[in-house]
Amino acid sequence: MSISTLRRSARETVSGLPPGFWWLWLSTLVNRTGAFVLTFLSLYLTLELGHSAWFAGLVVALHGLGGVAGSPLGGVLTDRWGRRPTMITMHLAAAACAGALAFVTSAWGIATAVLLMGAAMQAVRPPINATIADMVPAHDVRRAYSLNYWALNLGFAIASLGGGAAAFLGYRTLFLVDAVATVLCAVIVFLRLPETRPAPRSGPQTPTESAAEEKVSTLTVLRDAPFRTLVLLNLLVCLVFTAPWIGLPLTMADQGLSASSYGAVIAVNGVVIVGFQLLVNKFTDKRSPVLLLVLSSLLFGLGTGATALAGSSVAFAATVVVWTVGEMIHVPTNAAATARLAPEHARGRYQGVMGMSWAVAGFVAPILAGAIVDGPGPDVLWAATAAIGVLAAAGYATRLRKALAEDGDEDKAVVAAPVPVPGPVSSPAPAPVVVKGGDAEDSPVRT
Repeated sequence: MSISTLRRSARETVSGLPPGFWWLWLSTLVNRTGAFVLTFLSLYLTLELGHSAWFAGLVVALHGLGGVAGSPLGGVLTDRWGRRPTMITMHLAAAACAGALAFVTSAWGIATAVLLMGAAMQAVRPPINATIADMVPAHDVRRAYSLNYWALNLGFAIASLGGGAAAFLGYRTLFLVDAVATVLCAVIVFLRLPETRPAPRSGPQTPTESAAEEKVSTLTVLRDAPFRTLVLLNLLVCLVFTAPWIGLPLTMADQGLSASSYGAVIAVNGVVIVGFQLLVNKFTDKRSPVLLLVLSSLLFGLGTGATALAGSSVAFAATVVVWTVGEMIHVPTNAAATARLAPEHARGRYQGVMGMSWAVAGFVAPILAGAIVDGPGPDVLWAATAAIGVLAAAGYATRLRKALAEDGDEDKAVVAAPVPVPGPVSSPAPAPVVVKGGDAEDSPVRT
């Protein structure tokens, strides 16, 4: 592939999106560029404050537990309060927690700050995803989510490099830099990002339509059968995705490889995303979302399952490449599928429930992965992740094929009306029959 072809692909990938999206993209990049807390938190707790590794693991798990509550909270506020005020408030709350970690030294204080930070950081994702769905045309939504995900990983890569270089300044300084970057992110949203929450529909509405817009809770969203299936399948994929972050270093250590070897191997994940996300976007553009979700699930299963067969750093790095490609395909496709299934007035809640599946996996998977490695052994862990990946792929293919059908696919489902044969008497042609997608009629909030 020539340089000119790559440039043309890059231009096509970033062109045609509204200015507001790029301000949101910039805020994501700035926010993640200063994201030092989670990267260095365990080292700060053990090396600087002298806490045990068990306590450090517990505190990191509390960050995920906070996200379980924060994601649906952010979804509710996004729909009721607005996208912009929710983002600003949660960014400032996360900044306050990061700043507090620079001064709080007690175990309870640190645990509380990290728990609240997890809630605030997860609560900001529903308004971000809802804003993208609001301002970007439907046919460009998946591309927009891919670009935003690229900014997130690019910022995280910069944070990892910058944090390592600046560690000599002290962990507390890094936490303060994180707080300043998050405040700057909130300032960008305040100054440049417009509110995009759809206005209530004008004109006459049936009582059912009016009630649907006014009374949408998390339980109501979960009664939407296609979306509930999407959330459960995403939870399975998230469990597979999270397992390597705990199981991979333990597996490599069991084979006598050093911690520096693991650092080099896991760095492949960020390098591949930063270097090739735009090319993957070009490949996935205009393709069936169900096909992409099936493919990404299989790549997750294949990449993690092959970890059991790896015996060198190069082989482990190859498995990381496989499941990282699955990650690059899955994350934006799943976000776009969520936006597709969500009615306008409930986009925040839908994104909040979907984000909760990520948070639950982030809390549960490390515990399960560690228990399996300590018990039956790493081979059992990787066999389980491979099986779960295949199970998720089968679920996407069989349960969501119609619900996530693209417009072009739906057009193929239209049965053309028969043409009347000329004659003295002709009966009216029957109306075309349209096959509806999936279980959409089961949704109590679909409009």
